[in-house]
Amino acid sequence: MLLKDKVIFLTGGSQGIGAECAKAYAREGARLAIAALVGTEIDEVIASLEGSHLSLPCDVSDEAQVSKAIRRTHDFFGRIDAIHNNAGIANPSKCLHDTTTDEWDRLMAVNVKSIYLTTRYGFEALKATRGHILNTSSMVGDIGQSLHAAYAATKGAINALTKSMALDYAPHGIRVNAVAPAGVWTPMLRTWAGEQPNTSEIEEYLDQIHALGYCPNGDVVADACVFLLSEKARFITGCILPVSGGAELGYRR
Repeated sequence: MLLKDKVIFLTGGSQGIGAECAKAYAREGARLAIAALVGTEIDEVIASLEGSHLSLPCDVSDEAQVSKAIRRTHDFFGRIDAIHNNAGIANPSKCLHDTTTDEWDRLMAVNVKSIYLTTRYGFEALKATRGHILNTSSMVGDIGQSLHAAYAATKGAINALTKSMALDYAPHGIRVNAVAPAGVWTPMLRTWAGEQPNTSEIEEYLDQIHALGYCPNGDVVADACVFLLSEKARFITGCILPVSGGAELGYRR
C-alpha cells in the first residue's frame, strides 16, 4: 500500500473531491484526520472507511480551530506525515465589481488563509517526519474563468503559495505540490451549474472542455493525490499537476 501507516490531515474531506481522497488514502493504508465544517458529514465518510480515523469539526478559516485540530491530530496519532489543504468554496458566481466585501473575504479566508493556518500550526510536525503538503488548486488559477474572478484569484494564489512553499521547505525535506482539476462532478459543481444562465447546456459544455471528452468524478483527482503523497513522487516538489483530461491544452470548441 502506497500510504501505509501515514497520518494525513485532510481539510474539506467530508464531500466531493475530499471525500474521494479520504477513501483513496484509507485504501492505501493511511490514517486520517478529517477537518470539515459539519461533523455528521465527516462521520459518514469515516464510517465507510476501514481503520482508525479522527473526526474534526472545524472552520478552516478560524485560527483557534485550526490550531486545536492540528494539536488533536498530533496527540491522537503521535505524528503528522502530510497535510492536504483541500477545503474550498467557489461562490459567488459574479463579476468582480458585483462581489461583496463579505463574499471576497470569505473566499480568501477559506481557500487561501486556511493554507497559511495549517502550515503555521503543522510545520513542526511535518518537519519531524519530513512530510508533505498538498494543495487542491484549479485550472482557473492559471487560465481564469468568467464570472469567477474572486475564486480564480484564490486559486492563482494557491499556485504561487505552492511554488514558494516548495522552495522554503525543501531544506527540511518537506515536499509541496498541488493538483489542478478543471471540471469535476462534485456537490459544489452541481450548485455552480445550477447558478449558470444556460443550465440546460452546462453538462455538455463541461464534457467538451476536457480533451478526453467527459467531465469526471472526484476519484480521478484522488488517484493523483495518492501518487503525489507517496514515495513514488519523492523527487517532485513545487508541481501544479493538471488533472484535467487535457483541458489545459485548449478547449476543443
